[in-house]
Amino acid sequence: MPRTSDIALTALAPIIWGTSYYVTTEMLPGQSPFLIALLRALPAGLILLLFARQLPSGLWWWRVAVLGLLNFSLFWSLLFVAAYRLPGGVAAMLGAVHPLVVIFLARGLLGQAIRPVKVIAALTGLTGVILLLLQPHTALDPVGVAAGLFGAVSMAAGVVLTRKWQPPVPLLTFTAWQLTSGGGFLLPVVIAMTPSIPTLTAVNIAGLAYLSLIGGALTYFLWFRGIARIDPAAVSSLGFLSPLTAILLGWILLGETLTILQIAGAIVILISVRMGQSDKLSLPRLTGKRPVLLR
Repeated sequence: MPRTSDIALTALAPIIWGTSYYVTTEMLPGQSPFLIALLRALPAGLILLLFARQLPSGLWWWRVAVLGLLNFSLFWSLLFVAAYRLPGGVAAMLGAVHPLVVIFLARGLLGQAIRPVKVIAALTGLTGVILLLLQPHTALDPVGVAAGLFGAVSMAAGVVLTRKWQPPVPLLTFTAWQLTSGGGFLLPVVIAMTPSIPTLTAVNIAGLAYLSLIGGALTYFLWFRGIARIDPAAVSSLGFLSPLTAILLGWILLGETLTILQIAGAIVILISVRMGQSDKLSLPRLTGKRPVLLR
């Protein structure tokens, strides 16, 4: 498949994630972040596992445990903590630092050189997100800020290690393992912190189904596929499309007004995404064997 198609399919994941803030705050208000993360990860993982019909073996048990913890247990829990405690714009802005973290982690774990164009693209995208989302006199909750930053680091580490540890199984199976593992880690946390499971309305169930099946199983299949085929820094730069999507949805569906700064921020984000894909590094397609990374 042409590389442009790989990028387009991977970009669908953060575009869909851009709807998560709306779904979380409008369809799942006041819920436990850990419960929402659990109900987003575990059902999707178990459903995919029914189709995969294969469990990890050998060292893949602990690798999947690490990836499930980083990509889902920690990241989603911290994401929902930030979403509930901070304005959506601030939460998204904190999450937007993860492309920078990916660049430096890829240097240490994958041996990839730090390319100026990638750093500039990440900084440009972060600037665009700030223009797009940050409002004057925004109240900052320390716990929410810490959750947003640690969530970004967890996501970045998950991206790089997912690239490093490519398993000899189909992507559907790999996605199922991680979602199930991530949900499994959250189960005892939810039992300990949520003595009584709240009654869920039809709207709550619809929101969870969307977050789990569309925002979880489908998007992470596309995301992991992209990580396997595209440079990690290029993949992470696509994450800037998530806050852009959230703002555009507010404008289209909720009648919100776009300011001049927000329009400028949207343009800057699109420029940064294009810059993030401009590296001439050619990476081989992965076929289950560890790739040879070209420098």
